[in-house]
Amino acid sequence: MRVLLVEDDERIAGFVSKGLRESSYAVDVVTDGNKVLYQVLLNQYDVIILDVMLPGADGFNVCREVRKSGNQTPILMLTARDAVEDKITGLDTGADDYITKPFAFEELLARLRALLRRQSKLRPSSIVVADLEIDMSARRVHRGGSEIPLTAKEYALLEYLARERGKVVGRTEISEHVWDETFDPFSNLIEVYIRRLRVKIDEGYERQLIHTRRGAGYVLDDV
Repeated sequence: MRVLLVEDDERIAGFVSKGLRESSYAVDVVTDGNKVLYQVLLNQYDVIILDVMLPGADGFNVCREVRKSGNQTPILMLTARDAVEDKITGLDTGADDYITKPFAFEELLARLRALLRRQSKLRPSSIVVADLEIDMSARRVHRGGSEIPLTAKEYALLEYLARERGKVVGRTEISEHVWDETFDPFSNLIEVYIRRLRVKIDEGYERQLIHTRRGAGYVLDDV
C-alpha cells in the first residue's frame, strides 16, 4: 500500500512516516500544499493523509482541487484544527475522514484500514492461496499451519502479489505499490525481495506459489 503524507511539521512527518513504513506501507512525504496535485497526478496512491495548515495552498483547497481533478483516492485529514466548523469544511471539500492532533498512532492506522476497506467492499481481511494464508488485519502469514516471519517490506510485497493473485504484475506495478518515490528503477531490489520471499514461502514445499513470467513479471498462484 502506498501513502502520500502531506505534512510540513518535520517532527510529525518523521514519526508518522516511520511508523507507516514499519507497518508495511510505502510513504511519500510532501511539505507544501502547492505540490500535492502534481504528486497525485504523477503517482497512484491508496490513501492520502493531508494536513490542513500548510505552506502554499491549505489542506481544504488541496482536497477540493484533488477532487476536481477526478481523483477519488481516500483522503484522511490530519490537523490541529478541531472546531466542528473545520471538520464540516474538510468533509464537504471531499475528505473521507478527519482526525485531530494530538492523536494515537494506532488510531491513525485503524482509520487507514477503515478507509481501505471502504474503498473496496470486496477487499478481504485474509487471502488463502493453497496452504498459504495471509491475515491482512494482523499482518501475519502462515503456510501449512506454521507462521512465517517477514520483514515489513517482504510482507508488503507478498500482500500486493496476493491481492493481484493470478495476475502477472511487472516491475513498474510492483514499485508503484510497494516502494516509494525513492525507488531506483535500475536497482535489483525487486528481484532481491522476490528471492527472499521464495526462500521463506516456497522453500521446502512441493507446490511452488511464486512464479516468474520471463519478460513480464511475477505472479502468486497455486497452478
